[in-house]
Parts: sequence; C-alpha cells; structure tokens
Amino acid sequence: MLEVRGLSAGYGRAQVLFGVDLAADKGEVVALLGRNGAGKSTTLKAVMGLIEARAGEIRFDGARIDGRPPHEIARLGLGYVPEDRRIFTDLTVAENLEVGRQAPRPGAPAWSTDKLMTLFPALRPLLGRRGGSLSGGEQQMLCIARTLAGNPKAILLDEPSEGLAPVIVDQVAAAILEMKWAGVAVLLAEQSARFTERVADRGYRLQKGEIRQV
Repeated sequence: MLEVRGLSAGYGRAQVLFGVDLAADKGEVVALLGRNGAGKSTTLKAVMGLIEARAGEIRFDGARIDGRPPHEIARLGLGYVPEDRRIFTDLTVAENLEVGRQAPRPGAPAWSTDKLMTLFPALRPLLGRRGGSLSGGEQQMLCIARTLAGNPKAILLDEPSEGLAPVIVDQVAAAILEMKWAGVAVLLAEQSARFTERVADRGYRLQKGEIRQV
C-alpha cells in the first residue's frame, strides 16, 4: 500500500534523511522508532508532501506521489495525524469531523460519525463542544477521528501516545488496532517501544536519518 525507496529529505541546507527504505501493507501497523531528532517526523512529512523529497521514490496504492502537493495526496486516500494536533479550536468536535469528511472510496473502510464515536466513546458527549476547550488527550482522539473521517486507505501517525494519560493511551492503542482490523495501513512514528509493542506488526529503527535496524 505504501512504499518508500531511497528517500532523502531535509530543511534548507540541512539534510535529515539519507536513503530511507520502508513499506506498509494493507491491514498492517508498521512502527518507525527513534529518538527525538532521528528523522521520524521528517519522514512522515516527506511522504505526505509537506517537505520536498530530494531523492528517492514514494509510492502509494501503486502510484508515485513524490512531488505531488499534500492536498492531492490526501485525496488519494493517505491520512496524516501530525504531532502537534492541529484541530480547529473555534469549531465544535462535530464540525471538526465534517471538515475532514471525504466520500467513501473503493478499497477503504468507511468511517461514519457514529462509527467514530464507537471508536472514541469519550468524544460522543463532546460533539457540541469547541475543540479549544478539550484536553490534550481529547484533542488527540479528535485529530485521529477527523483524519479517519476522510476514509483513508493508509494513515501516518506522528507520536500519537506522547504526553497522554495512560487511559487515553489505551484508547489510542485500541483505535490503531481497529484501523488495522478494518484494513487500513498504518505507519506509526514513535519513541515508546512499549507502546509500539502493543500495536505494531513490525518496525524500523531510525537513527540520524538512516534505517539502522528492521
């Protein structure tokens, strides 16, 4: 579903990634492990088209996507949950979900609002609340739910467990497993080996912008 070959990328004159190779298949959770500064977030941003790939190929569902703008990549069915939880703080939870809504697509599970509330039951009584009034954990759940509202074939998750209370971490882990069972390909960037052991089928270790261990 998602394949990256020889990916090099960076910011300005600074190169961060050096020939990264990785892949994630349908219904598979793949972890990208590494410390802060290893290049995990840069990898996800390059795959999503948020920064330019300087070298290499990125293929999604059989088509090359490197060089395409992020909105085109999203329309193809690749979802992205950033580390900084960019929800719309002035919109309600329900309105945030509608902003992310896309039509159902062949080969991908459809996530209705009711299905998303089953996935994240803590959000159901908050549908009328503004996003800015939610706790950090609630915002993280909303960010994931909003991305799923786009009915993606694959999803990129950047540090989804970071800074969350254990009860919220449990709900996020359960949601990732539900995505897997529904057939979504998940690429998960994480520092926590304990969290990835709970959800990932396999993983890559990233160190100083290079894959060191598979």
